[in-house]
Amino acid sequence: MQNITFPKSLKKRDKIAIISPAGSVEETQLEKTLALIKSKGYKPILGENLYTKYQNGYSYAGTEKQRIKDINWALNDFEISAVWASRGGYGCQHLVQHLDLKEFKKNPKWYIGYSDNTVIQSYLLKKGFASIHGQTIKTSSFGVTDESYDLTFDILKGKYPNYKIDSTEYNRVGEASGILVGGNLALIYALLGTKYSFDFQDKILFIEDIGENFYAMDRMIMSLELAGVFKKIKGLIVGGMTNMGNDGENKSYEESFDPFVNQQIANRVSNYDFPTVFNFPNGHIFENRPLILGSEIKMSVADKVKIEF
Repeated sequence: MQNITFPKSLKKRDKIAIISPAGSVEETQLEKTLALIKSKGYKPILGENLYTKYQNGYSYAGTEKQRIKDINWALNDFEISAVWASRGGYGCQHLVQHLDLKEFKKNPKWYIGYSDNTVIQSYLLKKGFASIHGQTIKTSSFGVTDESYDLTFDILKGKYPNYKIDSTEYNRVGEASGILVGGNLALIYALLGTKYSFDFQDKILFIEDIGENFYAMDRMIMSLELAGVFKKIKGLIVGGMTNMGNDGENKSYEESFDPFVNQQIANRVSNYDFPTVFNFPNGHIFENRPLILGSEIKMSVADKVKIEF
């Protein structure tokens, strides 16, 4: 079994690097969470290119070289105790071949993010380091609960969460234990077949996504099946499936868990016997409770669902 390193807990006045590894952001989008970090007693240190904009078919937070420079600074600077992504979007795949962990290995630190940051988190886990799949700094259109941020700060202080949620009609009952892997489904799919893909053997897989057509959703799930992922994993947790579908409607971000997508996934994994959880509160949703990728978890699925770290 792979040995996973958990970064040390943070202390008051520790420094947290804030970087934009993918899409660009406006200063006003980060003000609230930067103030929250300060109120918790930590010092946010802004990356050189945090607010840089570079247009190249997409609004990136700087060129590839600029974003690579910022993330390698954040990961390796000995004075930095954690790295928090401003947002996701697209662009982390540009960085993954150029990540440097030379000093990071001597002083591992929590990396916090989700969405496109799944690429970075997959890389870190391949190298044996846990990370936090949780809310980014940016204030999104669908918002985020205060509790979601508080739970992230709890992890930074060394207090790991346990969750208890309601069951759904799509769940498959059972119990399983294993290391948690995963994140945004589109990025898990994009990494399949590369050396940066997660190792799925005997793992608990978490997936979430936003804004995908139903056929594209099925294509990604089908690719996981063809890659043998469902034969390897011991459990599946499905999080937010937001603004999904190809019916032309402008769906509300309040629709966090799409029932049609849940049914799609449930049908696809019906031939396997691992326990399955739907509607877990993590993803591009208002209630985005953090998960620890790389942590050994126990999942119990019955009338209630329990996830224990």
